[in-house]
Amino acid sequence: KMAEKQEEPSNAQNGEPDNAEEGEGKKKKVKREDLPPFEIVTGERLPAIFFKFQFRNVEYSSGRNKTFLCYVVEKQGKESVTSRGYLEDEHAAAHAEMAFFNTILPKCESSVRYNVTWYVSSSPCVSCAERITDTLRRNKGLRLTIMVGRLFMWEEPDMQAALRNMKEAGCKLRIMKPQDFEYVWQNFVEQEEGEEVKSFVPWEDIQENFQYYEEKLAEIL
Repeated sequence: KMAEKQEEPSNAQNGEPDNAEEGEGKKKKVKREDLPPFEIVTGERLPAIFFKFQFRNVEYSSGRNKTFLCYVVEKQGKESVTSRGYLEDEHAAAHAEMAFFNTILPKCESSVRYNVTWYVSSSPCVSCAERITDTLRRNKGLRLTIMVGRLFMWEEPDMQAALRNMKEAGCKLRIMKPQDFEYVWQNFVEQEEGEEVKSFVPWEDIQENFQYYEEKLAEIL
């Protein structure tokens, strides 16, 4: 059984300033339709504080309500091209998985093979899983491997069915091992300017939590 101790995040860990409460009254006056449908943050490297909080493979993910998606895209056509970066969703209306297909890989050329690997803080929700399944079925040259830190709402039957459909469509779904977290740390997390590159420090229970989620995923699939 995994440790159930859960630290409460500060606003800063969630990517919000710590004085967020001061503006709370003002925020509530903004009408829902005045907000953009979604805002997607993209870049090459994410701040270390976000990685340490959002990617942590705890069982109870309180406060972890964003999705961080790091990607590697290898296009194998006449010339091979590799691109990488990360996406972070800002509003609940749009998720990073959807944004990847809308902005990073809006269309797949039939003559090109695409090997795509995602390193995601948690597994996709039902609607994102359905979009992934549909995209894979329509694009036979697309290979997608998704490495996830945590399983999202895995007890729900419709979530389990959506994950199985993804697998049937050819998606490889894996739980991130400690080595995968280290890979993300080295390749997708920004280091402080002027500082030497810090080595990845595994958190307590990282291995036990990986094994916990790996067992759950094996039962589902």
